[in-house]
Amino acid sequence: MASHRLDRDEARQLAVRAQLLDAHRPTDLVAVVHRLTFLQLDPTAAVAPSADLVAWSRLGAAYRPSHLTRALEQDRALFEHRAMVRPMADLGLHLADMAAWPQESRRREWLRANDAFRRYVLDLLRDSGPLLSRDVEDRSTVPWPSTGWTNNRNVTQMLEFLAARGEIAIAGRIGRQRRWDLAERVYPAGTPVVPADEARRLRDERWLRAMGIARPSVVGDAGEPAEVAGAAGIWRVDPEALGRPFAGRTVLLSPFDRLVHDRKRTLELFDFDYKLEMYVPKANRRWGYFALPVLHHDRLVGKVDATADRKASVLRVDAIHRDVPFDAETTAAVHGELAALASWLGLSDVEIAG
Repeated sequence: MASHRLDRDEARQLAVRAQLLDAHRPTDLVAVVHRLTFLQLDPTAAVAPSADLVAWSRLGAAYRPSHLTRALEQDRALFEHRAMVRPMADLGLHLADMAAWPQESRRREWLRANDAFRRYVLDLLRDSGPLLSRDVEDRSTVPWPSTGWTNNRNVTQMLEFLAARGEIAIAGRIGRQRRWDLAERVYPAGTPVVPADEARRLRDERWLRAMGIARPSVVGDAGEPAEVAGAAGIWRVDPEALGRPFAGRTVLLSPFDRLVHDRKRTLELFDFDYKLEMYVPKANRRWGYFALPVLHHDRLVGKVDATADRKASVLRVDAIHRDVPFDAETTAAVHGELAALASWLGLSDVEIAG
């Protein structure tokens, strides 16, 4: 098949539109998650939790975090699995991989050595219903060995492992604490299991549709081949997305947003250098602890170092890092988004340093 030939503008617009970041805002949270395929969960809330920021950047002021909670815990239109929120309609695409987990021998051996502990957890949940991890007694025979924070955290590890295997599931949360239950009481009964190879192919197709353009190493043979001017090598594109008109807007993105998550792709398509610096010593940071990338139409133009000061009811902006010069229209648009973000967060004001 002959490759599509795209210039950089076309490639960027494909990526932006695929991620629902163009001018045509969606209106339904579940439809957004279905298009994006998942929302990543992360507890960092310097501005707001990432999943909420990603939803807000698509849906705007109409979105509330309670909408995500309702979709997960009441409507069961979404499910949480391994720090990702996914559409319940996609569950069948993941069940085969769950059943085959874990592939890694160290985890398999630990589960085998603690099979009595595993059965105790399943029986406890069956009899008691949803429980927090603190409600589960540590009955491990062999402790979980690690040089990191998971060392000897045997209850947490067992719950994580059983969820990864699809034996239990997250039924909801109390604050940040997860409530665990048997998977059969969370996931719809009779969900067809898509065979692993077919599921992988379908996930690749879904992921390419969500990204618009990606490398074959990411999406396999999904879509059709393409070449991008100035970016060596072959890409894969969603052919149904080609040739559509584009209208952009200005957006403040979560550092975990999938438009910027693949730093190499972001550099190749957008000429945008970015790194999440929350783990970088303060003295070595260039952009800030939780700097928000700034999308203006089809270009990533800067980063905003902001923090939500909820006690003072202020969105504090320590710096607006401009990767390119801002004209008056760009400056006004960025300030408008900061005001919109503060309003959505329930803050009274925006304070921009300098």
